[in-house]
Amino acid sequence: MERKLQLQSNLQIVKQEISDACKVAQRELSEVTLIVVTKTWPASDVLLLAQLGVTDVGENRDQEAKPKSDEIRDLNLTWHAIGQLQTNKAKSVATWADVVHSVDRADLVSALGKAVTTRTTPLAALIQVDLDPSPKDNRGGAAPSQVLELAELITQTPGLALQGVMGVAPLDGDDAQAFALLQQVSQLVQAQYSSANWLSAGMSGDFETALKFGATHLRIGSSILGNRGFKG
Repeated sequence: MERKLQLQSNLQIVKQEISDACKVAQRELSEVTLIVVTKTWPASDVLLLAQLGVTDVGENRDQEAKPKSDEIRDLNLTWHAIGQLQTNKAKSVATWADVVHSVDRADLVSALGKAVTTRTTPLAALIQVDLDPSPKDNRGGAAPSQVLELAELITQTPGLALQGVMGVAPLDGDDAQAFALLQQVSQLVQAQYSSANWLSAGMSGDFETALKFGATHLRIGSSILGNRGFKG
């Protein structure tokens, strides 16, 4: 009960902060989806979050996410795979994820295309865009110039549904500059694929800025669950 009250309090605070940030950015709150990042935290916390009204959860590592989602498969949740993804994990990810945020290269599109043949619903795909002008931390992402080609490849792959773009602001860069670039790329993609209107950007420390540049999906973990969780 204590943990549930803690999560409820944190969730209320974050939701109010998002509401306030939407007003500043002159955005409608209804345009924004909160993805609670549950990596390193147990399935019991995800269950509590669902009881508190959370509908979308994000996981970074397949080897953690698959058993966790299996444990609570009866919950009506949307599962987001938000971490860098190796091609050899595509088959497993396709069994639990509803959305993959980190599609950033052609061989991954191919691997996911082969993996979704057993699914009854399309796997939503977001193209991760590299927002670092001088990449050095290996956080993944396609170069902005490669995004439209990748978008075409996704739309031509049966079983995949192009949903939009995703980005992570550089650790030591300018958040506003990074998210402005992501918004530009998003607009280019939407100009050709009108339904690809998701812009996944913004975490606990920078979501206010992301909202100013059109973010539709916020990936927030530590502000709700805490800084460290269960290591399984």
